[in-house]
Amino acid sequence: MIMALDPVVEQRMFHNVFVCMRCNARNRAALSKIRQGKVRCRKCGCDRLRVRKKGSGKA
Repeated sequence: MIMALDPVVEQRMFHNVFVCMRCNARNRAALSKIRQGKVRCRKCGCDRLRVRKKGSGKA
């Protein structure tokens, strides 16, 4: 059974959270900074970041 997340928890987990496509590290930054290319991964220095997926959960 999949439970719905509290809006506050969902905001903290997914809002402005991006994942590095090289090392899968999570980074928090504004979308505008990501699009301008001003943000890099803290762990490996890569500038290829994607939005964190919400997923459907595991049954």
